[in-house]
Amino acid sequence: MDTTVQYAKEMDQQDRMRTFKNEFYLPENQLYMDGNSLGLMSKRSEATLEKLVASWRERGIDGWTEGEDPWFTYPEKLSERVAKIVGANGNEVMVTGSITVNIHQMLSTLFHPTPEKSVIVVDELNFPSDIYAVESHLKLRGLDPAVSMRKVKSEDGYTLTLEAIEEMLTDDVAILMLPSVLYRSGQLLDLKRITEMAHAKGILVGFDLAHSIGSVPHQLHNDQVDFAIWCHYKYMNSGPGGTGGLYIHERHHHELPGLAGWFGSDKTKQFDMSHDFTKANGAGAYQIGTPNLFSTAPLSGSVELFEEAGMDAVRSKSLALTKYLRDLIQAEVGSFDFVDVTPLADESRGGHIALAHPEAARICKALKEANVVPDFRAPDIIRLAPISFYSSFEDVWEMVQRLKTIMVEETYKTFSNERNVVA
Repeated sequence: MDTTVQYAKEMDQQDRMRTFKNEFYLPENQLYMDGNSLGLMSKRSEATLEKLVASWRERGIDGWTEGEDPWFTYPEKLSERVAKIVGANGNEVMVTGSITVNIHQMLSTLFHPTPEKSVIVVDELNFPSDIYAVESHLKLRGLDPAVSMRKVKSEDGYTLTLEAIEEMLTDDVAILMLPSVLYRSGQLLDLKRITEMAHAKGILVGFDLAHSIGSVPHQLHNDQVDFAIWCHYKYMNSGPGGTGGLYIHERHHHELPGLAGWFGSDKTKQFDMSHDFTKANGAGAYQIGTPNLFSTAPLSGSVELFEEAGMDAVRSKSLALTKYLRDLIQAEVGSFDFVDVTPLADESRGGHIALAHPEAARICKALKEANVVPDFRAPDIIRLAPISFYSSFEDVWEMVQRLKTIMVEETYKTFSNERNVVA
């Protein structure tokens, strides 16, 4: 375990992704370790956004049908590119909506409760918005969430076991919906194995990929996952509030959208203005309203970078960065009560390292004062995410040195141990 700065510099010299750092706007002297919450802006994203602005300026309404990238089919063409990142067929992915809206769309489309099979299984560690969506969706169906929503329990408060998940797959369960990566601990679930377990019981499976897309390669189609939803503003660097995405396996494309809207129409018939809905073929049918193009355009530029780098290279560097980070944490600040709650195995962790500490909120504030951007999650988690495109090994080394200074000099004690309004 070499934790010297010389080793970090050597690793950076060998890094085949090192030139991508020049593609991003990096605040001067700042070490940005929060790309798992909001990715930084790339010059490519800026360019594709400006290109769309120019098309509006120059063409007005004709931008819908004219120019290099007509708006009418912009999301569909972009979706075919995103599909390759998640291991799906081009017609199985749609860049649209947000995570919560897309959860409602997928459940309203695929959840067909019967007296014998009306339960949706989630987990007790999931991000609150997913739980809110499931609860409200069940209420709209006249179902009581206290009865029809069950949560997989965690043994340690940070991770889930396959055994605990399988135990919840009883005969009355219709849908299992879990995160691919648990947002606090960074645990990566085995999507293929979980899907196999659920399908053996006749249960549909969906995953929230918010903390894995752009960090972990997926094979959604081959793994037979029924549906997935995600955002693009974390590892995919599409900008704040960037348009989200959904995947629905082609075997379900016969399903009418539960939430039908104009942009789910067959493109050739959309402007017929008929009151008879003719659904699009593929995932495009599950769009609802007119796409927000200004929130979509930056993703096009970001996807270019993924196409050039390749997901295998992104994942390989991510694993190397997070391994080096945890080695440094152990060597430099291991005596300061930090508990690494992220699973050790490469196949069981996503793109960030989560440290539990009783003084987590004030340590994060001290890190920000030291020009490091971490992420705090209540009640006691510090999340650190070195990003393959714009984090170097020397950045990771320097970040841990600043953390060590904060702990040795106890500068964190000058801050309150309460989170800010936005953590």
